[in-house]
Amino acid sequence: MNRATLLLPVVVLALAAALSAIFIVDEREKALVLQFGQIKAIREEPGLYFKLPLIQEVVRYDDRILGLDVEPLEVTPLDDRRLVVDAFARYRIADLQRFRQAVGASGVALAENRIDTILRAQTREVLGSVTSSEILSEDRAALATQIRDASRNEANSLGVEIIDVRLKRTDLPEQNLDATFARMRAEREREAADEVARGNEAAQRVRAQADRTKVELVSDAQRQAEIIRGEADARRNAVFAEAYGADPEFFDFYRSLAAYRAGILGGNSTMVMAPNSEFFDYLKSPEKR
Repeated sequence: MNRATLLLPVVVLALAAALSAIFIVDEREKALVLQFGQIKAIREEPGLYFKLPLIQEVVRYDDRILGLDVEPLEVTPLDDRRLVVDAFARYRIADLQRFRQAVGASGVALAENRIDTILRAQTREVLGSVTSSEILSEDRAALATQIRDASRNEANSLGVEIIDVRLKRTDLPEQNLDATFARMRAEREREAADEVARGNEAAQRVRAQADRTKVELVSDAQRQAEIIRGEADARRNAVFAEAYGADPEFFDFYRSLAAYRAGILGGNSTMVMAPNSEFFDYLKSPEKR
């Protein structure tokens, strides 16, 4: 009984030592085996590995592609039009030993701080060598590639590979936005005034053309009316002449009645004329004509 009691702690300690000597590296990570701060082994392939318990420790690093948002920064292109650029990068730890030597125990946090500094410097250098029009055009993809290539050389010293760099946003500084918007508003108002002036000019041309067309149509209608009226008068005179030739006395009687109707129109029964006027011949008795 006493012997079993003594062996039990030994077995527990041996089992704990054996378990602490085993570690697993999965496919998403890499691992360093350190002994008193010195690198003793690099484990980049997934699997089951062993280390010396208590003496050695395992430090794990992400083997996936990581993202880093670069803090917005102001750049000054060749045309001195300042811009605020917002970018992001994709990177991965390529050389684990060099990465450990470069950043020590601080790990990814210090590495990203240094990568941010590298990207900001290269962004200012590349974008400062072109105009703002190029930055705001389709050429920005090529500029981002230049920033990536230039940053890779410096990032290699950290054991880091820059996979990609992209420019997310390119804006004017806040203090310049109001002036820029005011200038844009003035340009749009000028364009609107030009459009209104051109519209008024076109409207005047349309009105002038319409007025001329109206005058031409009215003149032509009046000419046609005069022609028709003249033809009607000629026809009427011809009818009158024909009627007069057929029965002159009846025609004179008819014309007199028409004259009476026109002369007494509107209730006017007062007329001033000579007593012997022929106007009322048909109102007199036959013996007084």
